[in-house]
Amino acid sequence: MVIIQSYPLAVLMCFVTMLCWGSWANTQKLASREWKFQLFYWDYSIGVLLLSLVMAFTMGSMGSFGRGFVADITQVTAAAFLFAFLGGIVFNLANILLVAAIDIAGLAVAFPIGIGIALVEGVIINYILKPKGNPVLLFAGVLAIMIAVVIDALAYKKLPAEGQKTTGKGIVISVVAGILMGLFYYLVQKGIVADFVNPEEGKLGPYAAVVVFSLGLFVSSFLWNSIVMAKPFVGEPVAFGDYFKKGNPRLHLIGILGGIIWSIGMSFNIVASGTAGPAISYGLGQGATMIAALWGVFIWKEFKSAPAGTNKLLALMFIFFIVGLILVITARIV
Repeated sequence: MVIIQSYPLAVLMCFVTMLCWGSWANTQKLASREWKFQLFYWDYSIGVLLLSLVMAFTMGSMGSFGRGFVADITQVTAAAFLFAFLGGIVFNLANILLVAAIDIAGLAVAFPIGIGIALVEGVIINYILKPKGNPVLLFAGVLAIMIAVVIDALAYKKLPAEGQKTTGKGIVISVVAGILMGLFYYLVQKGIVADFVNPEEGKLGPYAAVVVFSLGLFVSSFLWNSIVMAKPFVGEPVAFGDYFKKGNPRLHLIGILGGIIWSIGMSFNIVASGTAGPAISYGLGQGATMIAALWGVFIWKEFKSAPAGTNKLLALMFIFFIVGLILVITARIV
């Protein structure tokens, strides 16, 4: 399989992750004008699985390092398989809640709160399990991110009263999504080999791990997405038949594209983690918050009706997020 051994290239791949994870939700925004996010999500989950298989049978089956995908997937132990699969299940629930929060509260609110909490939680869990790095820089970064989350919520409260009935619900769903999102990466890493070049027996290589993760995501959609179709957070229940009655090739392709974009980010991030380390890869990838917030503020104009002074709060939010990310990543390097 293709292995990245250059640290600068690994960091570049993590920045690709940042762009992908921060941009895929735009496809949901595009589709939301014509059908519910629950229907979009079926195509999204298909896109995630398809791209993981493409990566596995190309980059995961080429090169002279490690095990090829087929050899890798056939030697894995049940425990390693279940860790990666469970990572997909947990992520999927978190992501469905995040997509629901985007539908309710917008990109500029749901992403900073949900992903911000996920980043904070992920850093704390990693530090407790493997206390490496400068704790002062690390927790100063966590504090900066938490401040950014609070500022973002304050900015949203400044919006006009229209739609305010869903404000609290959108924020609560974002918080729950963030708590769950902070767990999935650790679960996937538990099933991955420590050394990609000379992998130990029983655990998964990066490409096989992403396939198993994606399979967990796809299969669990029949549970999680079916629940939110029957019991949506906002509006009427969504019928399964609407996927076929109201869908068209363009809408289906938009959803699949969203899944492909996210899955490219996941694949690159897991591959890069072999050289950059899981903490740095995860930290850089979750810089997606800033990309998503930029889309929400400047492209989708989610705060165009906000009163004077809101832009200053948003600017402070961006500053605290950037400072927090830099501190967290630097703490892991020092």
